[in-house]
Amino acid sequence: MMSGGGYSALDDPKASGSVPAATGPDPPTIKFADSNLQTFPPSEAKGKISGAYRPPTDADDTFSSKSGGGGRGSGGAGSDDAAQGGWFRMFSVAAYKPYFDVDSSDVVERIWESVFPFRGTFTEKTSDNPDLYGPFWTCTTLIFVAASIATFVTYLSHKWHKKEWSYDINLVTWSAGLFYGYVTFVPLGLYVILKYFSAPAGLVQLWCLYGYSLFIFIPASLLSIVPIEIFRWVIAGVAGFMSATFVAMNLRAHIVNSGERWFLIVAGIFLLQLGLAVLLKLYFFTITV
Repeated sequence: MMSGGGYSALDDPKASGSVPAATGPDPPTIKFADSNLQTFPPSEAKGKISGAYRPPTDADDTFSSKSGGGGRGSGGAGSDDAAQGGWFRMFSVAAYKPYFDVDSSDVVERIWESVFPFRGTFTEKTSDNPDLYGPFWTCTTLIFVAASIATFVTYLSHKWHKKEWSYDINLVTWSAGLFYGYVTFVPLGLYVILKYFSAPAGLVQLWCLYGYSLFIFIPASLLSIVPIEIFRWVIAGVAGFMSATFVAMNLRAHIVNSGERWFLIVAGIFLLQLGLAVLLKLYFFTITV
């Protein structure tokens, strides 16, 4: 009952709406036994999460191992290294990098060596470092020089006779097929022949030799501008003789030990190179109006 704005105590415990006080004995006290909690993570755990990172013992370390370490990762890394040293290596740029490791002085010296074919010291000087840089650009330069000079000579002949002239794009394609094909497949065939006669030579060294042997045809093509047929034949003959002698003299010392047929091999090399000069003259510098 309210009295003086406050609340009065309820004296009657049986009054309506009151809650009787709980009576009886005190409830028993529950005691918790000390639990034997295990430290997490266990110090001897392997492959689990711990304070210091430690990978599981059965983890695959294929991608983390550099030299084919233990476990299953060693087999994968070892096989990859073996594959890189096999046929797959020829498809990588790094495999051809050593053959382009020359500077301008090296290329000029080797070109100058090809102009003096009777020395026969080219293979000795390039045995430790044969390159493909000089042969590639020598062959490429010859392709465009031969095609452009042949076109210019044909143009002058038509203008001299007051005839209509039209450009022949086939000169470039035939020139590329002739010289790229020659400098690629002839050394490859010679490589197989020398291996058959037990006088094997390095394939890259043969490509290097044949590539530089084509340099003499560049000035010969430039001199073919002179509109005198006999002069063009003389230029083609001299260039072919020098180029053939350069190849034959440098291979002679190597082939002479292959047996009694060494002379036939050298003669075949000489005549094949001379035939290239004749083909160059007939196709590019035979002018018909």
